[in-house]
Amino acid sequence: MGEIKAEYVNAFIMASHSLLTQMCMIPEIKVGKPTLKEAKFPDDTSVIIVGLTGDIMGHVMLVFPHAVALDIISKMTMMPMTEIDDLGISAISELGNMIMGNASTLLSGQNVLIDITPPNYCSGNSLSFSGAGKNIAVPLVYEGDKAVEINLELKVK
Repeated sequence: MGEIKAEYVNAFIMASHSLLTQMCMIPEIKVGKPTLKEAKFPDDTSVIIVGLTGDIMGHVMLVFPHAVALDIISKMTMMPMTEIDDLGISAISELGNMIMGNASTLLSGQNVLIDITPPNYCSGNSLSFSGAGKNIAVPLVYEGDKAVEINLELKVK
């Protein structure tokens, strides 16, 4: 197994930042400090999981407190949303799909080829993903205290 390079992590951060700015019209996003953490998430959390195969294998999880997920969905659909319904799940899942597609393109420029699985939406109380091990978690903070967290569980061939 190879080592996870900062350039690989940065591709996911750049793709997330770019798509949140473009699709959700969020003008200012601050990248928080990366940390290592387990794939356990608090109550009232929405998670988009996308699998990776190829030169990098593993999972990318986009983690949203429900209030932030509703805010992102409202921005994407350009209408206020008060619950995460089928339209909301579709919108936020597609955001995850676009982020991973963009990251894939950025990585291909570094001669790193990956394929992505369709996004899966999970929601619930005290979510935990076994087998994921430690993740590199990077918060993307906007509008003061709203945050989308990128969790990267990656292995390099």
